[in-house]
Amino acid sequence: MIFVFGSNEAGIHGAGAARVAAAKFGAIPGRGYGLQGDSFAIPTKDKSIETLPLYAIRNYVARFIDYAMRQSDKEFQVTQIGCGLAGLKAEDIAPMFDGAPDNCLFDSAWDVFLPGRRFWGTFGGNDERL
Repeated sequence: MIFVFGSNEAGIHGAGAARVAAAKFGAIPGRGYGLQGDSFAIPTKDKSIETLPLYAIRNYVARFIDYAMRQSDKEFQVTQIGCGLAGLKAEDIAPMFDGAPDNCLFDSAWDVFLPGRRFWGTFGGNDERL
């Protein structure tokens, strides 16, 4: 299972799901996007740690979806990217994953926005279950 987390373009994995990704799933400092160990970073903040505009996040999400489609042998545990430290709303971010393949499992907090999808549970910050 690949842990998918919200990152920043600078690859500073210091808090929230990014911190967990670095501590437990191999996220690499300095890399803000892509597969890193057993994690996949999707930027929701820029290099100055300011929240990215939705169109930029949508582009990163589309690239992730394309990657996930080509990796049908892997499952992706998608957290609520952008809905924590970046301060974005679930109703703005979750629908960006509407075209994701079946090997993507989502945080159950997004179930209302992604009906009929698979869910893995929820991430609560420093979640020790992960």
